[in-house]
Amino acid sequence: MGQKLGTDTLMRYIRNFGFGSKTGIDLNGESNGILFKNENMGPVELATTSFGQGISVTPIQQVTAVSAAINGGILYTPYIVGSLLEPETNTVIQKNEPNIVRRVISEESSSLVRYALESVVAKGSGRNAYIENYRVGGKTGTAQKVQNGVYQAGNYILSFMGFMPADDPEIVVYVAVDHPTGVVQYGGTVSAPIAKSFLQTAIEVLNLSPTDKGMEREYNWMDTKYIILPNVVGMNLEEAKKALKGFQIEYSGNGEKITYQSPNGGYYIKEGGTVKLMLE
Repeated sequence: MGQKLGTDTLMRYIRNFGFGSKTGIDLNGESNGILFKNENMGPVELATTSFGQGISVTPIQQVTAVSAAINGGILYTPYIVGSLLEPETNTVIQKNEPNIVRRVISEESSSLVRYALESVVAKGSGRNAYIENYRVGGKTGTAQKVQNGVYQAGNYILSFMGFMPADDPEIVVYVAVDHPTGVVQYGGTVSAPIAKSFLQTAIEVLNLSPTDKGMEREYNWMDTKYIILPNVVGMNLEEAKKALKGFQIEYSGNGEKITYQSPNGGYYIKEGGTVKLMLE
């Protein structure tokens, strides 16, 4: 892809996403990061830049760039402080508002990126960040560390960038673990589960509703499998038993007709899990 784009186009996009310059966040000591100059890039530098080696970026640059890639294509200036208030009257002295820097990609391209990154979590290396009944997108990272200008062997920063909901993002989480030991050295193994715990908390904080429109998960033999629970409300008891074959069933009340079930039908629950039914 780097070769198809060529040096000038590739580097223009990299810089438009905010790499190589400060984001302008309201914190001291921000770094520009390190990029090659176009005139110093030969075939090797073009190749390594296109897959992320030979350049250096900051975490806030990554978060800002990914946000632009998934929010419809707009790069914003990040900020920490929402507003400053006068302590006695609570009058707003200064308030930060979203500041558009530039459009980087089209809304159509951004939609394709969201789709691709949701598939990473549902079917690829980010599977450890998958949350049933919610749409999560993300990307794993396994970056070699540098010492004295040389990449070190077996010394990595393992990362995961996750966001949700994948179709209309409200939160982005970046987790980086510096040189973990005693584990398989992949971002999907180490960092994705940590990001998942943050995203699960965000579901409650942001009051995100479950959905049945997410990308179906691709399972391997080690995974706990979740399947869609049938809706049996309105069925008679025998019909409900057949529909819920494989699940544990608990009953409440008397009669032959199902008036209520928990969990609700249409969502993923653990295979072999318990379903509670109320009879009329």
